Amino acid sequence: MIQEMDSLVIQLNEIIWNRDNKKILNGVSWKVNKGEHWAILGLNGSGKTSLLKIITGYQWPTKGNVSVLGNIFGKTNIPELRKKIGWVSTSLDEKFHSRPSDTAIEVILSGKNASVGLYEEITEIDVEKASELLQQFRISDLTDQAFLSLSQGEKRKVMIARALMSSPSLLILDEPCNGLDLYSKEELLSTIEKLTQSAEGPTLLYVTHHIEELVPSISHALLLNKGNVIANGQKKSVLTETLLEKTFDLPISLGWEDERPWIRIKSMNKG
Repeated sequence: MIQEMDSLVIQLNEIIWNRDNKKILNGVSWKVNKGEHWAILGLNGSGKTSLLKIITGYQWPTKGNVSVLGNIFGKTNIPELRKKIGWVSTSLDEKFHSRPSDTAIEVILSGKNASVGLYEEITEIDVEKASELLQQFRISDLTDQAFLSLSQGEKRKVMIARALMSSPSLLILDEPCNGLDLYSKEELLSTIEKLTQSAEGPTLLYVTHHIEELVPSISHALLLNKGNVIANGQKKSVLTETLLEKTFDLPISLGWEDERPWIRIKSMNKG
C-alpha cells in the first residue's frame, strides 16, 4: 500500500464541481502514476481548466476526494504543495506585462519562489541553474533580452524554464502551443519531447484540444466532454475514432505518423 502511494502522483475519486447550479465536473475519477505523462483532451468548456484548478487547490470540489503527490486535500498545506507543481499558461505571461524591463533570465529566476518579479535573495547556484535551463531550451542568446520583446515561441520556452526552476514533481502545460505559428509549435513540441524523456524530469500533464500536439513520450490520455470522462488510460487504447468522436462531437478519421496521432473531420454532408 505504501509503495502504491509513493507511485501515485494524482488520485481523484468521484469529483463533482458545481458552479451556479451547473455541473462542470461530473463524477471524475482519475489516477496518474510516476513515469506516466498525460494528455488532457476536450473541447473548450469540457472541464479541463476546472480540473487543473482542483488539482492545484485553487478550486475545491463540491464532492469527492483529491490526493496530489501523496497529499490528501483537507489534510495538507496547499501553498506548500503548489511549490512542487509547475503550471504554464498564456494567462501567466500576462502577469509580466506590467514589468517591461524584466529579462528572460530574471523571469526564469522568479520561478524559484513562484513570484512575478524578484523579491528574495538570488544565489549564484540559482543563476547557474537558470543559465543551464536557458541552455537546455537553446535560448541562451536571449538571457539579457527583455521578456516582453521575445516572440511567442521564445516566451513559452522561457515560461517552461521558469516552471522548472523550482524542480517541480508535476508540470502542467495548459495549451502551450496556443498562438504559435507552425514552425514555433513544432520547435516547442520537440523541446517538450526531450524534457519528458528525462527519468529525473517531472510528471507532465499536457492540456490541449489539438490532438496532433501529442508527442510520442506522452503515454496516456484523459478524454473529457461536458465534465464527463469519456475514457482514460494508455494513449493507443484511448485515442480511437469512436472515443474521439464522443469527445469532440464530430465524425473523425484518425491516423498515426511517427508515433503522433492526426485527425481529420469526415464530411458531414454525405447521404
